[in-house]
Amino acid sequence: LACELLKDNCPDMARDIEITSIAYDSRKVTQGSLFVCIKGYETDGHKYAQMAVDNGAALIVAEDEIDVAVPVVYVNNSRRYIAELACAFYNNPSHKLSLVGITGTNGKTTITYLVKSILETAGKRVGVIGTNQNIIGDKVLLTKSTTPTTPNSLELQQLFTEMVHYGAEYVVMEVSSHALELDRVHGCEFDVGIFTNLTQDHLDFHGTMENYRNAKAKLFDISKKGVINY
Repeated sequence: LACELLKDNCPDMARDIEITSIAYDSRKVTQGSLFVCIKGYETDGHKYAQMAVDNGAALIVAEDEIDVAVPVVYVNNSRRYIAELACAFYNNPSHKLSLVGITGTNGKTTITYLVKSILETAGKRVGVIGTNQNIIGDKVLLTKSTTPTTPNSLELQQLFTEMVHYGAEYVVMEVSSHALELDRVHGCEFDVGIFTNLTQDHLDFHGTMENYRNAKAKLFDISKKGVINY
């Protein structure tokens, strides 16, 4: 039910609504979906709220005021909120896994596969999320990422769910600065966070090297242990 997902933010009119899925793309909305309006850099999800309703959305989450014929929940940060919704909807799959997150300008993919190899040599079943592909063992997973390196929070929780289904014990994943800054990994707790290096890159997004560094550093706020290439 909607209120099990929304908790304190649940309006009275939404209490008996059954949510069948979560979507931030109106084209992926089906009957009973909860649609989250997210402000992007090229478009704004608020513009597609009515399309989501036309496609069957039963509930909308938004930052700005909208006029639609279904209940609307207003939040301050829809990116962070969709991450929390996804965790709750999929029953916190990341809590059933040991997560290893790798951030840094260069070397993330290489270290991901080195750690995967080490863990598999130790007899563990390992999933990988990263630039090349999302896999568990040699099996390529069905969920596709719409963003490079680190999936959006909704897709990430879907991937974790698949990995739990296929018996993964560990997930080793690349965690980009964009993902950290945009709350894609919000709701995850990493057993180990790894930092490789910091060289000039992505300043079109971060603006300064200090902002870039601070974005990377966020991984250690959500990691039990940190490993830094000193």
